[in-house]
Amino acid sequence: MSFGPIQKLEKLTIKPESSKIEWFAEKITGQHNGLINLKRGSITVEDGQLKGGSFIVDMTTIKVTDLQGEYAQKLEGHLNSADFFNTAEYKTAEFTITGVKPQTGEEYNSVINGNLTIKGITHPTSFPAKIETTEGKFAAYGEMVIDRSKYDVRYGSNSFFDNLGDKAIYDEFTMKVSLGAKL
Repeated sequence: MSFGPIQKLEKLTIKPESSKIEWFAEKITGQHNGLINLKRGSITVEDGQLKGGSFIVDMTTIKVTDLQGEYAQKLEGHLNSADFFNTAEYKTAEFTITGVKPQTGEEYNSVINGNLTIKGITHPTSFPAKIETTEGKFAAYGEMVIDRSKYDVRYGSNSFFDNLGDKAIYDEFTMKVSLGAKL
């Protein structure tokens, strides 16, 4: 999993302006998607290999992109409420890398393992990623599938409520994360 000429241990700052986090959630009757801002982060690269790091997401920046106007504002308000992510109390979420394993494949060259904290609750998770490092620059793309019920995000979940019928919201949602960093 050697990616380029970075030969020594280097700490790189993740650039929010070079990064993007998209979210995708489904319910029985449809789906929604949007964006959320990266607040800050850093990674450690040694001998061309990702060794560790973490990034913090600003949960107060949840945006809905598949709806417009009043409908988008209502859903954004609901996602920020105590029913979902309670961003008044839990303003950030964090992912900390605990290990990186090489993987062969056309789209992804690594599996990133780490600890994800949402609403103050931490669970281990892993996801496939494409990682590239060259001359003091770092780029990574991955898709995390997150079970929201593990983080006490209960609204509309069949894991917590019976008889929701077509009002149920699936427990798993996806975050597509693209990170860019340089010295």
